[in-house]
Amino acid sequence: MKPTVHDIAKIAGVSLATVDRVLNGRPGVREITRGRVEEAISTLGYVRDLAAANLAKGRTYAFTFILPANDNSFMIGLAEEVRGAIARSSAERTDIRIIEVPPFDPAALVCALDAVVESRPAGAAFVAIDTPEVRAAAKRLQAAGIPVVTLVSDLPDSGRDHYAGIDNIAAGRTAAGLMGRFLSGRKAKVAVLAGSMLVRDHRERLEGFSAVVGGSFPDLDILPVLEGRDDPTLAETALAEAFANHPDIAGIYSLGAGNRGLIRAVQTRRERPVVIAHELTASTRAALMDGTIDAVLNQDAGHEVRSAIRVLKAKADGLPVIAAQERIRIDIFLKDNLP
Repeated sequence: MKPTVHDIAKIAGVSLATVDRVLNGRPGVREITRGRVEEAISTLGYVRDLAAANLAKGRTYAFTFILPANDNSFMIGLAEEVRGAIARSSAERTDIRIIEVPPFDPAALVCALDAVVESRPAGAAFVAIDTPEVRAAAKRLQAAGIPVVTLVSDLPDSGRDHYAGIDNIAAGRTAAGLMGRFLSGRKAKVAVLAGSMLVRDHRERLEGFSAVVGGSFPDLDILPVLEGRDDPTLAETALAEAFANHPDIAGIYSLGAGNRGLIRAVQTRRERPVVIAHELTASTRAALMDGTIDAVLNQDAGHEVRSAIRVLKAKADGLPVIAAQERIRIDIFLKDNLP
């Protein structure tokens, strides 16, 4: 049975109020009395509930979220979820600040991360770009004692404390399985549209997709990756050029955003290819309904933001992270099971 504050008070011969003052570093306790309480704590092996202690002290957790500012429906939704957390800040004892940076811009992200080191919040969360400079900046946060969570796209070997996002290799493998089944064993060309291969989530999705296609659907020919930088106009142009060079494209896997451009490009085709995309947004929902897109793999942005905040609080309090609670699942939506 775990020792309690009542046990400490009994052994030290003091009141519960005195134990509380010692545990929370409050004044008003004589040194000899403080010594007796601390000796009782040591003898019993009492472990403080830091979360409760911080609640008792009215602690507010200052967190910084660094997010890409672009025309990406999912990232816009992610930012809205962070703003929702800001609206709940008084109840959740948080003080959350958002820093916006241009998408796929490692230099801008490094500057933002270094600014976080200067402001010294209780924790930081950011959408990672996988470059040596960004990894080094993340390590500088760790060296400064600031817990770090990566969102959506991971950054291993950076010293980050936690990743809040889906298993992107599994997502790519899932997309390949769906593509192979939709194309029913046909010999066909498949286009892949990415935002940027600088981000690890897109690379991992491609890795999973290619592995399953190569192993289970060898008749599918994956064309060189198109990069649309999550911009609908660039995505539409890239796909139009791909169709001009390969009129027989039978499938498209969209690794990231820019799906409004993809939808426009596909809707011009007389014979529409099988399309699998990521993230359930207003545009992908409508495209599922009208048959332009066949399947959407989705991740819950709200869960990711809540997970990041829980993890950063736990790290600030020196508490363990509950892995099962923080696991982000992959949802598969077809026209028939839209929520």
